[in-house]
Amino acid sequence: MRNTAARLRILLFGEPVTGHLPERVRNQIARDQADSEVLIGWVQMIGIILFAVLYTLSPKTFPEDTMLEPVPWALGTYFLFTVMRLFLAHARRLPNWMIVTSIVVDIAVLLVTIWSFHLQYAQPPGFSLQVPTMLYLFVLIALRTLRFDPRYVLMAGATAITGWLVMLVYALYVAPVPSEVTRDYVHYLYTSDILIGGEVDKILTFLLVTGILVIALTRAHKQLIRSVAVSEAAKDLTRFFAPEVADRITHSEDVVAAGEGVLRDAAILFVDLRGFTALSGRVGPGQTLSMLSRYQHLVVSTARNHGGTIDKFMGDGVMITFGATAPSESFAADAIVAALDIDRQMNAWNQRRQSRGQRLLAWGMGLATGTVIFGTVGDDTRLEYTVIGEAVNLAAKLEKHCKIQGSSLVVTGSALDLAQQQGWTGSSLEVVTACDVEGVAQPMNIAVLNT
Repeated sequence: MRNTAARLRILLFGEPVTGHLPERVRNQIARDQADSEVLIGWVQMIGIILFAVLYTLSPKTFPEDTMLEPVPWALGTYFLFTVMRLFLAHARRLPNWMIVTSIVVDIAVLLVTIWSFHLQYAQPPGFSLQVPTMLYLFVLIALRTLRFDPRYVLMAGATAITGWLVMLVYALYVAPVPSEVTRDYVHYLYTSDILIGGEVDKILTFLLVTGILVIALTRAHKQLIRSVAVSEAAKDLTRFFAPEVADRITHSEDVVAAGEGVLRDAAILFVDLRGFTALSGRVGPGQTLSMLSRYQHLVVSTARNHGGTIDKFMGDGVMITFGATAPSESFAADAIVAALDIDRQMNAWNQRRQSRGQRLLAWGMGLATGTVIFGTVGDDTRLEYTVIGEAVNLAAKLEKHCKIQGSSLVVTGSALDLAQQQGWTGSSLEVVTACDVEGVAQPMNIAVLNT
């Protein structure tokens, strides 16, 4: 029996949301709901204005000597209340008790308006129970769905049902001249007498509509929580992965698995600080991490400005790719421009350090181009997007070769040629032919940055 009830609950209201929701997820949901209250306020405002215009333009069929005409007063009071509510919603200062009050006031104003019809038209109170204006109660109940919180829909439905029951009891027992009860449906349609079955149908309709909306909203609210949690997780992915990689993960049609990859013509840039380990031992952990963070921010922001993607951090080393995560027609030119910009930014940083009496930093960069494999490596418990290929190994070797050349940037001759074909026209690199690079079997042409 317990299992059956649990399955029925899941069938109706969806799978429960498990685990602790981080505060940032709760805050995002709260912001979404606050935006919904603004939307609800504007819908109410439009509804009031529309109803007032229709009421003003429509011909009045009640007697001219009627002293009581409460609709304008009700609309005016409701308009002022809605203006205040809308102001608080825009200011994000709308408390829960104000929302509850708003629901009660919304429905109460409509019910009082409906109740007043029998006075305006000098009819028995049962007359008010038959006016088509009661259909607006469904609008007010449905309006609460915009917040994606089933509690307020349930409250709106309960308030509408309670109010209608009060009007029914008033018409039958409290009114100075109570309405008659009839069992004749045709007679009910042509008079102000009350058909109990008809009123029960109305109340059941309120109940069913409210129940359906509560079930739908409960399921939707859980989906909202999951969606916000996934959205926040996707934002976090961009902090741990390059935006292109994070986008690839979150929008993949299939589950990302190890061993999947594509071939890309790309440029690989290695950036590394010289003597950083020895320097960190002298300045302490706080200054070390601060300096490392400043250096990585400089490299990352500069590389991304020129279309680079951060593949990984390796201590004080950074591996950057161009054209690997997404095809590019200017990957080699972009890589050289980014490397030269990084060098310029690092020199400017060194000048600021020198003015503050801090140690100067040295760095090296190696750049190579070629066909690489971009894809996932690892296993089902730990995956990583990366690039594999000869260009990766060669760029790492060229970064170390910077020491021998006494330069901060070494580029393969083929990468320089390709960059020039792609539109790069700089002249800051000097070509060195038939150069021996450690780990490379044959002498090769390289280009080094003049310092």
